[in-house]
Amino acid sequence: MLSPSEIKVVLEAALLAAQEPAPIAEMKRMFDEEIDGDVLRRLLEELREEWKDRGVELVVTASGWRFQTRPAFQKYLERIHPERPPRYSRAVLETLAIIAYRQPVTRGDIEDIRGVTASAEVIKRLEERGWIDVIGHKEVPGRPALFATTKTFLDDFGLRSLQELPPLEEIAKTLDLTPNQTPATQATPDEPATAQASPA
Repeated sequence: MLSPSEIKVVLEAALLAAQEPAPIAEMKRMFDEEIDGDVLRRLLEELREEWKDRGVELVVTASGWRFQTRPAFQKYLERIHPERPPRYSRAVLETLAIIAYRQPVTRGDIEDIRGVTASAEVIKRLEERGWIDVIGHKEVPGRPALFATTKTFLDDFGLRSLQELPPLEEIAKTLDLTPNQTPATQATPDEPATAQASPA
């Protein structure tokens, strides 16, 4: 029978080696004896506290727990591992925001809100990134696909649930929108913008 401190060391090793966030159910499978999920959560919280003054932090996302670099240290890491953040057009970011805040939505819903055609290429790019998925079809003529965000979207943006999305007003500021301007009139659909996902 492992002691709590030994269990914590195992958790730490597993999370440092993991490529993806690890859910509690998966971590429970590492141990021979049955360990209650609440016990693991308490030990993970202790582990998070132990790492609080380091360059790496332990966080919980929609998919589970993971270690990630603290944002304040990204600029130093970029000097030895230069990585340009992915560039997304304004159309991609606006479409993603509409889906995130109004889901589930159809392409027609997106077009009604943006005031312009929702390009199939924009939808495809978001699907390829793993941020949105088809979750069903609207029971109207033509049965259009209903889009919603995924756990990958939540993980990439460091969210545990959609309730943690920032207020819509903050998103409007990020996209340089004002109450009197619609996304469609603010810029051309292909104007590049940078999506800021949480550092991994």
